Amino acid sequence: MTYAGTRAADLAQAASSQDFTATPPQKIVDVWAIVYDSMRDEFGEAIYRSWLKPMQLQAYYEGTMEISVPTRFMRDWIHDNYASQILSLCQKQDQDISRIQFVVAVQVSGQSAPSIKAVETPKTDTNKADDVDTLSSPLDARFTFDTFVIGEPNAFAHAACRRVIEAEGMPFNPLYIYGSVGLGKTHLMHAVARALREKGKGNIIYLSAEKFMYEFVKALRANDSMAFKDKLRNVDVLMIDDIQFIAGKESTQEEFFHTFNALVDNGKQIIIAGDRAPMDLEGLDERLRSRMGWGLVADIRPSTLELRLNIVKHKAAMMNLTLPEDVAVFLANKITSNIRELEGALNRLAVQADMAGKSETTLEAATDILSDVLRSYERRITIDEIQRKVAEHYTLRLDDMFSARRSRNVARPRQVAMYLCKKLTPRSLPEIGRKFGGRDHTTVMHAVRKVEELVGGDIAFADEVKILTRKLKG
Repeated sequence: MTYAGTRAADLAQAASSQDFTATPPQKIVDVWAIVYDSMRDEFGEAIYRSWLKPMQLQAYYEGTMEISVPTRFMRDWIHDNYASQILSLCQKQDQDISRIQFVVAVQVSGQSAPSIKAVETPKTDTNKADDVDTLSSPLDARFTFDTFVIGEPNAFAHAACRRVIEAEGMPFNPLYIYGSVGLGKTHLMHAVARALREKGKGNIIYLSAEKFMYEFVKALRANDSMAFKDKLRNVDVLMIDDIQFIAGKESTQEEFFHTFNALVDNGKQIIIAGDRAPMDLEGLDERLRSRMGWGLVADIRPSTLELRLNIVKHKAAMMNLTLPEDVAVFLANKITSNIRELEGALNRLAVQADMAGKSETTLEAATDILSDVLRSYERRITIDEIQRKVAEHYTLRLDDMFSARRSRNVARPRQVAMYLCKKLTPRSLPEIGRKFGGRDHTTVMHAVRKVEELVGGDIAFADEVKILTRKLKG
């Protein structure tokens, strides 16, 4: 039954009951006040401000607390992720509360809607849209929310992006999305930019950090830096992709730092994407890293087999390519680290099937068509892949591979990852050290020697390293 249907049935049943009141009784109001105040500590500041703060007690009937939220998307997300915990908090205050019903706030006839300040383009600023279009990068038509496949690794980042679009104000600022290459950051950034433009959310600039740097340097050389600053600081939403590319570029960082502050001070939305969490970005000014972590930081974790399988099936359907289950599973198992490469493999299969006049491909045909891709994939083991696999194996966050934490349960897996990087990749010790949070090459040497020592004296540990090696070699 749908939410609307469920609520209608509840209200119909409760209408004749003495326990139904449009205005909740005082004891329920008091319960909600206590629970509402406790949610900040229970769920954390970021989740509270992003999702729970807009909730309001609407009604009470037959042991059911009805809580209203502004949008359907927020209702569904709270219901799926926090409903049981909120109910538990309520029941600690009053055992008679048996259920919580989340509904979307409906405009009541005769009551005025909350005022919304409209942002109008000044009549004298007719060229501003053209300036934004010139500076902003083009959006890929394929990257929309409809084509984004949601799974456990990317669900939080996806929800945060949808929240930015649906909110009337700014639920968090900035929104910072991070994850390794090819996991969907750029897809989400394009989807957000497109959705905001479709909603008429004023002037929006989306560009890579590399283009930001290029345009800034070009403006400096042309003695036109003020025009560049004016374009950026008069937008309503600024979106910067691949922020890690301004690492080490001091003048570019300085300009972005001042642009960031100007937009925040003027109540403008900032959305940033990078390959690591703000505090783990090497070569970035401490002030800038701190500001990028002000709002909500949402990560996209390495893809799971289930997510990759769903992506394969979804993309194949979009290409009108009939993909048998064994072929889909084969691709999801073989191409694990990069969703872009997975899509590239599907594109090759679709083209070959079209050329052969077939709508379906077999496992044998797929193996033959992708033989060079699969050989290349099996040969190439990257430091990023090793870090992900080791973190998954030891049930750690990927950030622990780069962090300064020295507890044994983090330091030992990190040493194992360094050891495997030395054994399975052609990377030098300094390169490996830099990929582990900017550590010195001597730290990597120590890790390699320590793991070699343990492998020689601990059979169980040696088996663990062998298992990880086999996983990485496929």
